[in-house]
Amino acid sequence: MTRCRIDRPSIHASRAGFTLLEVLIVLAILGVIAAMVVPRFLGQQQTANIKATQASIHGLEQAVKLYSVSNQGEYPQGGDEVIETLINPGNDPQTGRPIEPVLDEMPLDAWGMPLHYEYPNSKSDRDKPAIWSSGQDKKNDDGSGDDINNWTTPASA
Repeated sequence: MTRCRIDRPSIHASRAGFTLLEVLIVLAILGVIAAMVVPRFLGQQQTANIKATQASIHGLEQAVKLYSVSNQGEYPQGGDEVIETLINPGNDPQTGRPIEPVLDEMPLDAWGMPLHYEYPNSKSDRDKPAIWSSGQDKKNDDGSGDDINNWTTPASA
């Protein structure tokens, strides 16, 4: 006697695709992962911007020190206009020859804004120029708020 066997498709074989519940679970998992990764990435970008700005401040400090070495130890006096003088110093009043610039271009912070300069320094008791960035909000708070400066934060990156 021979048996006749009928092949029936299995329950799993007839099922194709994903259910709505499975798709929603995957989306929820991806959302949780994104919620953990994105803030960490943004925090690292902010840290990198601060370090880049501190490096720009340090570069301007070095240019001002170079200027002082060439000028009997005197720092350039004034405000933000001093930075332009470091780029385009003009001519020596005694010889009439062009003075070598100590900066090639306007130093900018990580947000594309020019740095600020002040000497004599009214921001701290240091006998060095005050140099600061307007910070992420791009508003000059005279070195406070989110500004990055060389008298409360280390200027070297």
